[in-house]
Amino acid sequence: MDKKCAFFQKIYVKTNVAEALEKQLAARSWKKEVINIGGVCDSYQPVEAKYGLMREVLALMIKYRNPVTISTKSDLILRDYDLLSELAELTSVNIAVTVTTVDKKLSALLEPLASSPDKRFSVLRAFKNTSAVTGIHMMPILPFLTDNPQNLEQIMSLATECGVDYALPGVLNLRGETRKHFFGFLELNFPELVDPYRKLYAKGGADMAYKAKLYEMFSSLMERYHLSGDYMKPMQAKLSRSKQLTLTDFSENDS
Repeated sequence: MDKKCAFFQKIYVKTNVAEALEKQLAARSWKKEVINIGGVCDSYQPVEAKYGLMREVLALMIKYRNPVTISTKSDLILRDYDLLSELAELTSVNIAVTVTTVDKKLSALLEPLASSPDKRFSVLRAFKNTSAVTGIHMMPILPFLTDNPQNLEQIMSLATECGVDYALPGVLNLRGETRKHFFGFLELNFPELVDPYRKLYAKGGADMAYKAKLYEMFSSLMERYHLSGDYMKPMQAKLSRSKQLTLTDFSENDS
């Protein structure tokens, strides 16, 4: 196996996640805080199809009415549509799908184990019909590869058609091991971009002038497509409604 494949396929599976999670959810000290699933490592990687750990996790979230936010690049999440729909009726559920390009070939090269852009948008369309909050994560945007206006506008246009509640952009950062792996990727696939990247990323983050210009374009596009950059507002509104419903349940039980 070459280094590129090993980087994508070396996955650690925590098979006792449900048992460990319930201990925390059942603790008196737990305040039903929002749990971010997939913020660092996608919980719907291909191996999840075999282990089905997310179904156990979501069943616990339903049991304890605990709010969640899930970020993914996989349409495997649709397998759990029933559980997520049920949970969204009880508390806040935020489902964010990451899309940085609509180019299928480029997407497959950048994220070989992720679902195609079309399939990712199908996830947003599906959850549009539930009580879940949905969002599009456009991160990381890759300079000279996925930052062209046509690509970004098409993503926002499709996201709007899917009825998303918000959109969050983010530019690539290159630090530590990530920098090493990414420059190796460039040398193999886009050698002509190595020098431009070295200039743009003289430090860990992209040049400030570049980021200012890019975010100005984002702001204009988000205004054009009426997309909010505030992911907390729709979540807080749903949490507020779910708390009111809980209080109503208690009142009905007491009467």
